This record gives sequence, structure tokens and C-alpha cells, in this order.
Amino acid sequence: MEELQNAVKDGGLAVSNLPEKGRCLLTTKNFYPGEVILRQEPYVCVPNNTVSRCDGCFASESLKKCSACQVVWYCGSTCQKSEWKLHRLECIALSRLEKEKRKAVTPSIRLMVRLYLRRKLQNEMFIPASVTDSCNFVEALVSHLKDLDEKQLVLYAQMASLVHLILQWPEINLKEIAENFSKLACNAHTICDCELRPLGTGLYPIVSIINHSCLPNAVLIFEGKSSVVRAVEHIPEGAEVSIAYIDIAGSTMTRQKTLKEQYFFTCTCPRCIKAYNDIQESAILEGYRCKDDRCNGFLLRDSEDKGFICQTCGLLRSKEEVKRIVSEITAISDKELKYKSPGNHEEAISQYKMIEKLQMELCHPFSISLMRTREELLKILMEVGDWREALAYCRLTIPGYQKLKLDC
Repeated sequence: MEELQNAVKDGGLAVSNLPEKGRCLLTTKNFYPGEVILRQEPYVCVPNNTVSRCDGCFASESLKKCSACQVVWYCGSTCQKSEWKLHRLECIALSRLEKEKRKAVTPSIRLMVRLYLRRKLQNEMFIPASVTDSCNFVEALVSHLKDLDEKQLVLYAQMASLVHLILQWPEINLKEIAENFSKLACNAHTICDCELRPLGTGLYPIVSIINHSCLPNAVLIFEGKSSVVRAVEHIPEGAEVSIAYIDIAGSTMTRQKTLKEQYFFTCTCPRCIKAYNDIQESAILEGYRCKDDRCNGFLLRDSEDKGFICQTCGLLRSKEEVKRIVSEITAISDKELKYKSPGNHEEAISQYKMIEKLQMELCHPFSISLMRTREELLKILMEVGDWREALAYCRLTIPGYQKLKLDC
């Protein structure tokens, strides 16, 4: 712990252990909005496999496959050389597999293989290690293995078997590999570009110390493969740094369920423990609006299950009407996903506007679904350079975020 404290203190940070939270990151100086709190390279990372990407920089153009393993891509010699120490061992291991088995090597499998190979190279001093960039730090991460259900344990066991087959190291056992998969599930981060499109997955040991809050004071972004934690508000000296592990634009009930299922804890941040009607919050953010346009009430299902009753004016909205509009939205959404193409902006705008119109008829003005539809429209309008309408949609999304902030 002392070595770790020394490693982060120059950056105005300290590692602490708090009851119910475990290790966390505290500030030893003031941080202001936009200021970088922490920057760290990944201990290990891999690109995702939805699109072929360079292992060195995650670029998706001018790629060539590794001629030996036929699994890894590079955009050029610079990236290939920068990754060679690690990929040299990975390449040998992957090349031993039959071609059909290589197709089963997912990014998660590769991440685990690279985790063990990096540990080996550091132990043999082929690559440097530091207190914030070593296998000891990774081994100290919490796995939550005891919290997993049988189905997940079986999946990790199967993945561990494939890793064991690839490495062929008798000194590591399947249980250890399965436990490390559980650690990665709770501590690895999705690497995104500036538009939050996922590019890959990486493990950032110091970042993994930072706890979650549904009202975070910092945000995790990526510059290439580098992780950058920036303050989003004034963080005074002695305060805990927090980021959001999940999409926080949802009801308390939804957020708590997601955190429990994915990260095995109950959030006790100010937003989650506030004195607020969770049923009302869920109905506004994720439910339906009153049929009367002059009323801003929220709906709850009536006791006879005939539909949904406005809690302000008492007007009933029938189940048949709700089902009809939901079906229309689903049909348009499915069509949009099926025929979506990068250059077909006009069709995409038309489809999303149809969805928006139906959601305005069905959903509460502060609905998360309506807000996300408008965000998609904003993104496409910016891509085509329609700045006037993009600005209009930007203004439409602001009240939703203000509502979330003010309710905290």
C-alpha cells in the first residue's frame, strides 16, 4: 500500500480503504471541472471483433493480418513493432490451435491470454513493471466469484478451458483462470472513441480502484487506448473520486438492478438514497404519459388491469392503445436496424423522426427512450452538417438531463 501511495501522491491522489467500499481513490488537492485527475495506459487490452481493428492503435483502415496466427491485425510496421514483445508469445500460442478453434478466440479469451503472457514477461523482466502496472495489482482485484450463478460459473469454466488449451501451461489451473475472468468482468473497461462507440476492452489497474456513483464527480474517457479521468465538477481536497459504471440516465430501480447484476453491490450514493418516490421516478423516466396533452401527469397500471391511469387527472389509457403504439415503434426500430447503412442519412432521419413522433404521443416528456431517440437524431444531423436542426435537438435533450440533475 505504501508503494502505491507514493506512486499516486504526486498526482494529488491517495488510495484509501473505506467501510463497505473497500479501496477507493481520494483527492489530496482541489480538482476543477475539466481538469485531468488520472491518466493511465492499459495493463492489457484488445480490440473488439465487430470490426477488424489494429491491435496497436485500434484503427480500422489499411489493415493486414498477422501472417502466422491469422488472428491479429495491424495497420503498419510501427504498431506491429510496438506490440511485438507481447504478440510474439501470443502468436506462437494461437498458431498451435487448429484453424476452426481459432475462430472461437473471442476478445475476452484474448484479453485473458494476454494477461498471463504479460505477467510472464514481467516476471522474467523482458518488459518493465511498476507498482501501478504489475500482475500483483491485478491479483489484488476483487473477483466476486462467490456471487456468480451456476450458469455464469459454467461459462467461465468453458472459457478457462480454452485459455488453458491455448497457453498449455501446466502450472496454472482452471479455477484460477475462471476467477480472473470474473475479475475482468467487474474491473475491465470498454474503450470508446470520442462518440462513445466501443472499440475494445482494457484493464486499467488504478482506474479500477475508482468507485461508482450515480451522481459522479468525474468521467472516464479515452484518448486512443489511454484512459483519462477528468473532473466534471469541483472536487475538494479529501473527497472521493467517483465515476459512473453504467448508464445513469434511468430510474433508481433500474440502476440498482443493473449494478447488482453486473457489479454485485447496492449503490448508496446521494441520488440513490434520496427521499424520492421511486415509483413516480420510474413512471416518468421509463413509463407513459397522460393522454390529455394539457396534463403532465404520470401513469400507473390500474387495479383491474384495463390500462394505465394518470395519477394527476385520473384519465385511463387503454392497454390496447399502448400496445398499438409500442408495436409501431418496434416495427420502425427493427426496420431502421435492418436497413441501416452509413451513408443513408436521409432515411435514418426520417425513421427516427417517426419514432420520435410516436414516443411523444406515448411517453412522458422526460422519458429516457425519447431522449435517446433525440440524441440519435442529433448525432446524424451533426454528421450531415445540418447545424440549425442539430442545435434544436440539442436544446430538446437538455431538459431531460436537467431533470435528472435536479432530482438528485
